[in-house]
This record gives sequence, structure tokens and C-alpha cells, in this order.
Amino acid sequence: MALLTRKQGVKARGLLGLLCAMLGLPLAAETPVTESTKDYILWYRNYDNPAIHTLVELAFNKTPEYGDFHLIRSEELSQGRALKELAGNDSTLVDIANVGTSPDREAALTAIPIPVDGGLLGFRVCLVLPENLRKFHGITNIEDLYSRNIRIGQGVHWPDTPILERNGVSVITHARYEILFGMLRNRRFECFARGISEVMFEVEREDAKGLVIEPTLLLAYPMPSYLFVAPNDHEIAQRIQLGLERAIRDGSFAVYLKQSFGESVASLNLNRRTVIALKNPHLTDDSEYVARRILDNLKRRIDYLANDQ
Repeated sequence: MALLTRKQGVKARGLLGLLCAMLGLPLAAETPVTESTKDYILWYRNYDNPAIHTLVELAFNKTPEYGDFHLIRSEELSQGRALKELAGNDSTLVDIANVGTSPDREAALTAIPIPVDGGLLGFRVCLVLPENLRKFHGITNIEDLYSRNIRIGQGVHWPDTPILERNGVSVITHARYEILFGMLRNRRFECFARGISEVMFEVEREDAKGLVIEPTLLLAYPMPSYLFVAPNDHEIAQRIQLGLERAIRDGSFAVYLKQSFGESVASLNLNRRTVIALKNPHLTDDSEYVARRILDNLKRRIDYLANDQ
């Protein structure tokens, strides 16, 4: 029987973890050598995001046999720079980053292929200027976006950008996430599309002061969001993978999803929004499978998260 490479093995365990979680089956754990306290550098945008920070801590807390840990905030690297650092295998600037997946990223890095937000990142609402809300009234399909000249702001290195462009949407980009808020305020584009798992946190940022969430539209495309580490960081990948699998099995991952995203999902009134579905041709076979599972279970996931909020 052919042996899996280390990266294939991590991917396979991720898909198996999801399958076992759905079927209620156990997944065998690995037993590493206990080590002393280690510092792990988490990309600053993930460190500052309460949900992602909490999930990384959850994965590490579920694997005490690997030793104590300490999460450190990275320097304020752009997304492209952070991923380039990880791909170099010997970075002293970042160890872990959570971003949307793409074939290039899965080829260059090690993905832990369990969607960190349950698959919510590819479901997007618009941050807008209050005075521009009227431009969105009555939009029901992608052709309306074209005819009303709705431009969408995104990061130049983000996987969303080629997805939107492939669907014919006008996209304005910048390398720095923080700059995009000012570009929206300066009318460089009309919609800063943000994931439903992140927008409620972001709208409270100082950068977003005076901006509002457009209440009627939901852009939807399959784009799982994974934790990524460097290709040769075997131990970090195994620890995070094992920790998330344990969290799925014991129910704490579901609790995390509800606590982190339930209020946002309920507040955004997703079931009442007009959905504009977009295609994502930029997925590996493994991530396409994960994306299909996300879409198949989306309504049930939303109903679960929004219940009792």
C-alpha cells in the first residue's frame, strides 16, 4: 500500500475528522513526545480576532501532551507577506495563519483542512457608507451589481479577489487590510465584502467608524477557511489537527462555533437576505469536497447558530 506524504496525511486526517464527526465515529489520536513550553507566533489579524484566537487556543489546550504553549502576536504583516514567510519554512515572524484556501496555498503550505468558522467565510455581506445604502436597494442578482457599477474592495492577495473577478465583478484591491477601510470611506469602491464570521468584530474597529452593514444582500461562494503552517512544521500541524479533531468529537468545537458566531449570524438576518451565488473555480478536489459539505449543511448550520440568540 502506498504511503501518504506528510501533507497528504494531514489533509486525509482533516477529511476523516469531518466524516467521523458527521457519523459520530471516533478517530485515533497520535501520542507525541511531551515537550516544554513553546512560543507560537500567530498572524496578527488572527491574534486580534477573538474567534480565531480562541480556536487556536482550543486546539492547543486539547493537546496537553505536546507541552505548554504561549501564543504571540506577529508583526503587522500583509496577508501575502505572512504566507510568503510561512512558505519559506524558516520564518521567525509567523508560525500560524488562518486565511481562505486556494490551490496555490495548499500546494505551498500545510493546511489543516477543517473550516475554522464552519464554512461561513465564503458568505459575505457589504460594509458600506450610510449614504450609499440606496444604491443597493432592489438588487436581486449579479447583473444588478454590474448595472449599478457596484465595485467591491478586497485585498490584492486574498483568494476572494480572483473569485469575484472570475464572476465579472469589478474589484478594487490593496495589499494592506487596514487601508481598505479608508478606501471605502474615500469612495474608491462601494462595498467592502466581509465574511459573516468576521464582520461583526470588524465593524467595531476604529478603522470602520461611520461604516454600516448593508442589510439586504448576501454574496455566497464556497471558500473554506483553514489554519496554515509552514510545509516543514510537522509538529504544529499535527498538534492543531489533533486538537481540532478532539474538539469536534467532544462537542467543544460546536460550542465554539455557537459562542463565536451565533450572535453575528442572528443579527445579520441571513434567512431574509437576497443571495447572490458566485462560482469558485479555484478549489482543490479536497477543498471542493469540504465546500460541498458546507453548502449541503448551510441552512442547518445557520439555524443552529442563530437559535436562542
